[in-house]
Amino acid sequence: MAQLLETKQPVLSTVLPVFIPGKYKPCSIKLDLSSPSSPPNPLLIFTPSEQGTYPVILFFHGFCLCNYFYSDLLQHISSHGFIIVAPQLWNIIPPCGTEEVESAAKVADWLPSGLPSVLPGNIEANLVKLALVGHSRGGKTAFALALGYTKTTQNFSALIGIDPVAGTTCGQTKPKILTYVTGSFNLSIPVTVIGTGLGPESKGCLPCPCAPNGLNHEEFFNECKPPRAHFVAKNYGHMDVLDDNPSGLVGKLSDYTCVSGKGPGDLMRRCVGGIVVAFLNYFFQGEKGDFMTIVNEPYVAPVKLDQVEFNI
Repeated sequence: MAQLLETKQPVLSTVLPVFIPGKYKPCSIKLDLSSPSSPPNPLLIFTPSEQGTYPVILFFHGFCLCNYFYSDLLQHISSHGFIIVAPQLWNIIPPCGTEEVESAAKVADWLPSGLPSVLPGNIEANLVKLALVGHSRGGKTAFALALGYTKTTQNFSALIGIDPVAGTTCGQTKPKILTYVTGSFNLSIPVTVIGTGLGPESKGCLPCPCAPNGLNHEEFFNECKPPRAHFVAKNYGHMDVLDDNPSGLVGKLSDYTCVSGKGPGDLMRRCVGGIVVAFLNYFFQGEKGDFMTIVNEPYVAPVKLDQVEFNI
C-alpha cells in the first residue's frame, strides 16, 4: 500500500489523542557512571510512574547536543506509556561517528541487566518491544545500529529517524551508511522518517545547512524498504524539536546554527511526539487508528505536514 497525499488545512474540532499528553505521569531518572547499575554512559530515563509493563525506546541525541535538551519531547512520548532511555554520547569532545555507534551498542547491551535495577519496583520494561529513535546525527546512529554496523546482543523492533543527518556538505561521516540506491537498507523492521522543511536551508553566512540535501531525511527514507513512513514538518527547522531556550553554551549555539521555523516549538514537539507514539502503537500494540488518521488526514497534526507517505 502506498499513499502520497496533499495536505489540506481545515478547521479542527477535536485533537488527536497522541498530540496531547497521555494518561501516564512520567518521572525522570538520571544515572551517571558511578551508579551501581554501571551504565556505559550517563543516562536520562523517562518512565511512567503507574504500575505496568511498557515498551522501551532507546533515544540518541544530535551532534554536540545534550540528552536533556529533548525533555519536553521525551516526556510527551513517555506519558503515552513508554520507557525512554536517552544516553549522553559525548562529554567534552564529540566522538567520531563510529565510536558513537559503538557507545550506543554498549547502552543497548546494558538494558537487560541494568534497566530493571534502576526502574521503580512497580515498573517493568518490555525489551521484546524495543525501538531505536534518534535526532540529527543521533538518527544516523539509530540507523547504523539497526543496520548492524557494530555488534549488539539486542534485537530491535522499530526504527524512527527524526530529521536524520548522515554528514555535512563535505560528505558522509563514518560509518558511511547511505548508498544512494533505492531500498538498499537491509532492514526487516518498520521505519518512520520525520523530516523538516527548513533543515536544508543555510543560516546567515554559514555555508553548511544543518540537514543538507542528499544527506538528510529524504535519502534515508528513499533507502528504506516497506514498511516505511515519511512525514515532513514543512515550516519548521532542524533544531525545533528541542526544548525552548536550551541551557548552556551548547544550547545557545544550537539557536544560531540552524534555521528555525516561526511557529511555536511546542507544536513541533507535540507533532513529532504524536507521530512517534502513533507509529509505535500501530506496530507494537496493533492500534492502527491514530497513525492511519495522520497518514490519511495529515491536517490533524499540530503543524503542517508535507510529503506524507506510508508503504506497507
